[in-house]
Amino acid sequence: MTNARDRFFAVFPRRKVIIGMVHLKALPGAPRFAGSLREVLDAALADADAMGRGGVDALLVENFNDNPFYPDRVEPETVAAMAVIATEVIRAATVPVGVNVLRNDWKAALAVAAVAGARFIRLNVLTDALVTDQGILQGPAHLAMRYRRALGAEDVLILADVYSKHGAPLARRPLAVVARDTADRALADALIVSGEETGDPPLVEDIRLVREAAPTTPLLIGSGMRDSSAGLLSLADGAVLGTSAKRGDIITNPVDADQVRRFVAATRALAR
Repeated sequence: MTNARDRFFAVFPRRKVIIGMVHLKALPGAPRFAGSLREVLDAALADADAMGRGGVDALLVENFNDNPFYPDRVEPETVAAMAVIATEVIRAATVPVGVNVLRNDWKAALAVAAVAGARFIRLNVLTDALVTDQGILQGPAHLAMRYRRALGAEDVLILADVYSKHGAPLARRPLAVVARDTADRALADALIVSGEETGDPPLVEDIRLVREAAPTTPLLIGSGMRDSSAGLLSLADGAVLGTSAKRGDIITNPVDADQVRRFVAATRALAR
């Protein structure tokens, strides 16, 4: 079996990978669904295209506007919609595409990825137990890794948050221990470190702690990235780009290709 770095860089060969978020409008069944899946798909394709023109290395499709979120099992209509949209984004994209089914539906994410042909998923809680606005989320590593194998989808990477944003550990263990456990015992293919909320960057000391605790596992910065914070990438293998890719840095706005391009240019300078 190949190690985590080999698996990661087989999918993301660039030294400082930038994963652009495709934040979906509310899907069928969600309180704010506007009544047209076609409109959701068109907006997703437009954002994916803008991210691609801006130069990102991968895309991550997420049901961002389905709040309030189910804790760990979404309904069938969400899975169906995500599968349709992910398939179309993958068809149109020239970079790897991943899936995140909020809040923490590992089974739906892996199923959609396997069926649609996505290359990775993001899982907000893989280990430990977190207190969130959805209640207590418990790490499903034992189930997720077995389900991935049962699907024959071992090539789908699992990028896992270490103490996810919008949550706090039920019992706080040392961050370094959680990082090692997520990498070595839960078998995550990459670790993600984020700030407290969407749009907040992580603490520099947290990035360093996770890197030192699991030095052979790829590390991504999961939130708060913008031109001014691109220097944080000197400590990591890549980052997820969301809020600052949006027109005017407003999370509900469409992706602005020029804003993406500026951020990507700033990160490329670090990789030289």
